Amino acid sequence: MLTGVRIVFLGGDARQIEVIRKCVEMDAAVSAAGFDKWDTPCEGVSLEEMSAHLLSGADVLVLPTVGCDDEGHISAKYSSKPMRLLEEHIGALPKHCTIYTGMAKEYLIRLCALGGLELVQLLERDDVAIYNSIPTAEGALVMAIQNTDFTIHGSEAMVLGIGRTGFTMAKSLQGLGAKVTVGVRKRDHFAKAEVMGWKPFMTDRLEEYVTDVDYIFNTIPSLILNAKVLSRVPRHTCIIDLASAPGGVDFRYAEKRGIKAILAPGLPGIVAPKSAGRIMAGALVQSISEQMLAKGDKQ
Repeated sequence: MLTGVRIVFLGGDARQIEVIRKCVEMDAAVSAAGFDKWDTPCEGVSLEEMSAHLLSGADVLVLPTVGCDDEGHISAKYSSKPMRLLEEHIGALPKHCTIYTGMAKEYLIRLCALGGLELVQLLERDDVAIYNSIPTAEGALVMAIQNTDFTIHGSEAMVLGIGRTGFTMAKSLQGLGAKVTVGVRKRDHFAKAEVMGWKPFMTDRLEEYVTDVDYIFNTIPSLILNAKVLSRVPRHTCIIDLASAPGGVDFRYAEKRGIKAILAPGLPGIVAPKSAGRIMAGALVQSISEQMLAKGDKQ
């Protein structure tokens, strides 16, 4: 239980609503700013305006999955007003306050460091990232189906990178009957892919493997599908880029060649916000509970 813990939420989308519900259920004192357009707020949450006064009473501050952009702007789907996190807001937080987000850009990391506050990025946790890879893969499959006129079954499907998302993506494609090729950068990943029944190759040989491919799902957050590589990709190929923005594709050149390339960040919040929100909620509650326990042991 989170009885006695004061949690402030700033902005977010449908995922954040699931997290708020969970925290209220766990008996936390919950306030939320950036939800003036929330039609049916759950009982037990106090809807507020963003202010230094609101933040001054927080034990925990929860930001959206992507905390804020490089200028401090906070995404708030349920607000009619823009939200921006400034140094004065961080300065108003108590020194014991912990800030939670999914992933943090340099701006937020710098503000927290200046304020001497702990920042927890939940998507850096293996369990969260693995669970989150499931709605990501499902969403990528939906996009692939919607943007092609051929089946995934029997297709030549390539996955670039087999980290947590890439592994789930490759396994999902395999389950649908695709012939899966996997581009990796490490020898242990090569072995892992081979054991799974996929055809692995090292990404420095990517140009050799893209000449006969129907789908490419990229998870590598660097420009791996550059103009030189794309010049060898068949025009019918559908590319779904799952890497964080700006992605790993030269989109300008892909468009010039008539190749359909789609940047698809944040798929869990788009295709399965309830499931994605529950994943984040579980991780948040567990982390707060562990911190409470640790603080209790020190007293």
